[in-house]
Amino acid sequence: MNMNMDIDRAVDVVREFWRLMSTNDFHAVAAVLADDFVLEWPQSNERIRGARNFALLNSEYPAHGPWTFKVDRLIGDAHEAVSDVSVTDGVQRARAISFFTVVHRKIARIVEFWPEPYDAPYDRSHLVEPIE
Repeated sequence: MNMNMDIDRAVDVVREFWRLMSTNDFHAVAAVLADDFVLEWPQSNERIRGARNFALLNSEYPAHGPWTFKVDRLIGDAHEAVSDVSVTDGVQRARAISFFTVVHRKIARIVEFWPEPYDAPYDRSHLVEPIE
């Protein structure tokens, strides 16, 4: 999506965010981030302020190759969106559930969760089937 186009919905801005993330040029993502952008990771009790810190954090994260991002689900309205994204560098695999707040066509805030897979807590195999 060309940023010169009129982006009216949060889902459009978030779609562009993930497209820019897929380039692995994390400084380019600043094009869709608000000046007062904040990213919060509640699970690790971390807050990242600003596009520069966001870009550096992603650039400095250890990787085995370029990151790929597959948007599995994206829903939202004019000002909020939620994405469920599969992330991999070819070796590491993760899932990001991200809640976006968009103000004036820029992402002002992301609250993001990185769930870890786990075994079912008790034997219920007679009631369930594997997803994958």
